Formats: sequence, structure tokens, C-alpha cells
Amino acid sequence: MVFNTHLIIGLLVLLILGFCALTYIVWKLQVHYNRLTGGVNTATLSQVLNELLSEIRDLKIRTAQTDEAVRLLETEGRGHVQRIGVVRFNPFSDTGGAQSFTMAILDGKHDGVVMTSLYARSGNRWYVKQIDNGKGKNIELSKEEMSAIRQAVGEQ
Repeated sequence: MVFNTHLIIGLLVLLILGFCALTYIVWKLQVHYNRLTGGVNTATLSQVLNELLSEIRDLKIRTAQTDEAVRLLETEGRGHVQRIGVVRFNPFSDTGGAQSFTMAILDGKHDGVVMTSLYARSGNRWYVKQIDNGKGKNIELSKEEMSAIRQAVGEQ
């Protein structure tokens, strides 16, 4: 039987290269497995993956609860005071300075009140008017009151 030494050496080189390649692949898989298990030696990959799936389910539930809480806060927040506008003015020529003012206090739907304080030498008078969607509810608004509302909603 005649052996071709070149053929045998070539096959041995191929076997050694294949062995090195397989060793490298197994080493990379081991590193990946250790990273997945987080250095826990007693847990199997299946246990680690089940724990991760359980944590993901819990996070989905908490995310849904958080989304619902945010929606509720946004809905309720529209009814809270969000916008305030103040305009100072001088309604009477016999008084000095702009000591009178109008203040618009509105929620997210532009509902609320306008309070006006008219200062005169003889006294101070307060007027309060209800605002519905940025307009006076069944009542005429002065130019100062409209200006305070525009300021509150950001139109000035």
C-alpha cells in the first residue's frame, strides 16, 4: 500500500485547522452563555430566559399601569389652573398710575374666571366674571379683561 505523504500531511493540516475552528466556536458560545447567565453558575440557560420573560411581563404590566396613570393625570389636569394673565390699567383720569388690574385664571380648556379690581380714591371695587372657553359666560367683557384672557392663553 502506497501512502502519499503530501496527501496525509494535507489532511492532517485540514484536521488541525478544523479542530482550531471548532475550539474557537465552542469558546465563543461559552462566553455568550456566561454573559446570558450573568455569571450565575447554578442557573441553566432555560431558567435565566424564563426569569427574563417573567421580568418582561412584569414590565409590560407596569408600563400599562403607568400609561393609564398618565392619561388620568392629563385628563384631570385640564381642569386645574394652568393659565394666568394679568393686565394693569388706569380706568380713571383723576387717579395717578395703573393701580387697577384684571387677572384671568383659566384651566386647560380656557374655562375659569376674570377678576377685576378698580381702584379709585373713594375705594376699591372687585368684579368677578365667569369665563367659558375663553369668552364671558352670558356677560360682556371689557377690553382689559379680554387682554388678560389673551395673555393667559398665550396669544399676546
